[in-house]
Amino acid sequence: MATIKPFKGIRPPQNLVEQVASRPYDVLNSEEARAEAAGNEKSLYHIIKPEIDFPVGTDEHDERVYAKAAENFQKFQDNGWLLQDATENYYIYAQTMNGKTQYGLVVGAYVPDYMNGIIKKHELTRRDKEEDRMKHVRVNNANIEPVFFAYPDNAVLDALVARYASGTPVYDFIAPGDGFGHTFWIIDKPEDIAVVTAEFAKMPALYIADGHHRSAAAALVGAEKARQNPHHTGNEEYNYFMAVCFPANQLTIIDYNRVVKDLNGLTPQEFLTAIEKNFIVEEKGENVYHPTRLHNFALYLDGRWYSLTAKPGTYNDNDPIGVLDVTISSGLILDEILGIKDLRSDKRIDFVGGIRGLGELKKRVDSGEMKVALALYPVSMKQLMDIADTDNIMPPKTTWFEPKLRSGLVIHKLA
Repeated sequence: MATIKPFKGIRPPQNLVEQVASRPYDVLNSEEARAEAAGNEKSLYHIIKPEIDFPVGTDEHDERVYAKAAENFQKFQDNGWLLQDATENYYIYAQTMNGKTQYGLVVGAYVPDYMNGIIKKHELTRRDKEEDRMKHVRVNNANIEPVFFAYPDNAVLDALVARYASGTPVYDFIAPGDGFGHTFWIIDKPEDIAVVTAEFAKMPALYIADGHHRSAAAALVGAEKARQNPHHTGNEEYNYFMAVCFPANQLTIIDYNRVVKDLNGLTPQEFLTAIEKNFIVEEKGENVYHPTRLHNFALYLDGRWYSLTAKPGTYNDNDPIGVLDVTISSGLILDEILGIKDLRSDKRIDFVGGIRGLGELKKRVDSGEMKVALALYPVSMKQLMDIADTDNIMPPKTTWFEPKLRSGLVIHKLA
């Protein structure tokens, strides 16, 4: 069962939150961060993307850059741009996109739960990315950015969150750029804190939705500190890392699509003929075509949209991985026809989050940068949880969650 605890969050004063808060470190590059932080010394990018404080072109993995993150984190605290709460709390973080609001509980997740599989993952991680985030956690002795979890639906927690959400929030703002709403409350009543802890203790599992590398890094640093402490008791703060946990029924996974640079030596007609072996192909014309159901795909080629429907027998509905549309398309189109064997390393393929719309696929093909685009029907939360529960791993670039968590609303110190 899941173990969590409240913590003394480090947060910006109410009047500074919009200056401090930022997008996550991994959704923008160094130059984009430099532009967004221009003229704003209070931007969290100075801590999570500290290469912006060095000359353009400085390697973000330079040891001086990690040291700068710690220096800036201390500066933010010294200047009162970040202040630590006096008591241990849980927090509620709500996000609003396109009129829909999802409510997450910010908690300290338990490192041993990650190690023993109670916190379940559905993606592989890369050691180089883990090590980057581990260095960042070590040098700051803090989880500066949260990870994004889902938990099984819980009526008791729904009612508690609704009660707090009916009150005045601590933060409430629209983020620049994406136009999404971010709202924040503090759960500080001991009786309510006890309820949250007890309800999570009934849950057999928590699920990583987004932030696999941050989760791995946070847990590995916590385990590392436990090994290094001769007086380790298990109650230390480093045994926990910061997560925002949303009920699964509030989350929506959006499509994660593919664009490919060439047809592997085939003409467009030869390519379409090859696809007809395993798919029913229907031309849809020049207007954007959206996949309508599982096992239905949209293809854009030479200014025309096509519907592709996988033929019976090309997938196994009883296989949690084999039934995924990303598995079907990777095996029967990208690999078998286009010769793309490794989605992680092949330079001929790129991936486009559905938040950009299918118009982005059309644009990249029409520009000549890419030759063909493939749009997929989104994975469901049930599929994600089924895969995690069976200890399976999704293929790369399967899930895309929006909105992304805003960083800087609260930070968790490991000491």
